[in-house]
Amino acid sequence: MAQEHYYEVDVRWKEDRIGELSSPVLQPTIECATPPEFTNGVPNIWSPEHLFGAAINSCYMATFLAIAENFKLPFTSFECKTVCKLEMVDKKFQITEAVITPVVHLENNELQDKALRVLEKSKQNCLVTNSIKTEITVVPKFL
Repeated sequence: MAQEHYYEVDVRWKEDRIGELSSPVLQPTIECATPPEFTNGVPNIWSPEHLFGAAINSCYMATFLAIAENFKLPFTSFECKTVCKLEMVDKKFQITEAVITPVVHLENNELQDKALRVLEKSKQNCLVTNSIKTEITVVPKFL
């Protein structure tokens, strides 16, 4: 596999504080907007802050799936929630924390130690979390 890859994402302003995200290689487009907590923000539309969390969450899942396969970790389902904290730092808004809460249904509860190693390796090897300066916390749950 080549060492460099490029992923194009385009945005087009539609109206007010609403835009549309697209990529020449993906469908469908995604509507995005300023979140409602900000002046003239729009509710019920994906915001950059939501997409930031989505990037973390989807990359963590992809990394977990690859590492779990390599470790031969038997599980029946994987779900994950990521909550990002936005706050003012030195007069600038910044996402300062992201808490990742994976829920892993294991085929055998005796595999929890192995699953914890897979989850930690997933955090260490997730390219999105390795590419941002936000503090990343993983809080796993097992069922």
